[in-house]
Amino acid sequence: MDNRQAVGSWLSGPRAAMEDAGADLGYRGERLGLPEHGPGSIARPGRRLGAIAVDWCLCMLIAYGLITHGYQQATGNWALLIFFVLGVLTVGTIGCTPGKRLFGLRVVALRTGGVQPWRALLRTVLLCIAVPALIWDRDGRGLHDRLAGTVEVRI
Repeated sequence: MDNRQAVGSWLSGPRAAMEDAGADLGYRGERLGLPEHGPGSIARPGRRLGAIAVDWCLCMLIAYGLITHGYQQATGNWALLIFFVLGVLTVGTIGCTPGKRLFGLRVVALRTGGVQPWRALLRTVLLCIAVPALIWDRDGRGLHDRLAGTVEVRI
């Protein structure tokens, strides 16, 4: 293996390196019984990041305009509280936040399909901590989704 191949496999990530070594990991979501493409498949990271960015911007606008009236030091704290309430209420009832809906995503429970309010609460608390959201498994689920027994899928 020359240096270009070594650097290329390193830049592609551990999944690509494992597949290059001959390990068959399957597609993301296969172990969960989800389709590879289309509705019901695992949400891709770009869509997930886009959805969370939309939700965060919406929460910042609400906090800035309606609660803090431009007092910037308190805006971030209020935005986090609004983000928490938004996540618990919307994911716990309809399965998606406004950002997720815009990007064609939905949160579902693995066993039941619908997300019970306690799962939405646990998932949102862990998402607000942020660290569990940065640790992903080979199916592309964050630790917050694994612990809540949920998965984010395409609509």
